[in-house]
Amino acid sequence: MKVLLVEDEPDLGAAIKRTLEREAYVVDWAKDGKEGYDYIESYSLQPVETPYTLAIFDWLLPALSGIELCKRLRASGSALPVLMLTAKDSMEDKVAGLDAGADDYLVKPFGMAELLARLRALQRRSPQLQPQQIQVGNLTLDYGTRTLYCHQKTGEPVAISMTNKEFQLLEYLMRHPQQIITRDRILDRLWELGSEPGSNVVAAQMRLLRRKLAEQGYDRLIETVYGLGYRFKAED
Repeated sequence: MKVLLVEDEPDLGAAIKRTLEREAYVVDWAKDGKEGYDYIESYSLQPVETPYTLAIFDWLLPALSGIELCKRLRASGSALPVLMLTAKDSMEDKVAGLDAGADDYLVKPFGMAELLARLRALQRRSPQLQPQQIQVGNLTLDYGTRTLYCHQKTGEPVAISMTNKEFQLLEYLMRHPQQIITRDRILDRLWELGSEPGSNVVAAQMRLLRRKLAEQGYDRLIETVYGLGYRFKAED
């Protein structure tokens, strides 16, 4: 899952980014409100879906405040769930943030455990976001343990540990079964905006994922559609 973080405090932004990445989130970190809005706008100009499933906005940002950023987001018709971070803790401030379109409000200082709990709560309240598990065919992907379970015809399910990137890649494929997913869509979803991964990074990650699936007898689940992309074949 990809998060848009808009935070101008370097230490806090870096701490949030590290925490989220340890939990298998992909994070685009913008340092001011205008840059954050540019991140969102950059995808509206491309023939791909916006990759963000959650956003974290600081209230007091250079160039464009978190409140104004949230208002622009809602005016565009976006339902992207937003967690607002702020030192403002009066009832009036909370009401202003929620009225601007924020879905939740976290007062500084806060612990990273609470931040993660708020994000999980937003996921549960947002029907377009992932459940605690996703199952396709004989495979179950568990978000709590970041483990893949392969259900065999006999015996207990086999648990397969995964790296963050393998988990993110398989999660994206399982959420779009039977669809052809292009390399560009995978890059937009699983890598930070502005990063420069190698030209073969998607193919390399796909090979590693296929190898783990093949070890459990699922060697034909991911199909390469030459010239187009990849397809997760749910019927297998």
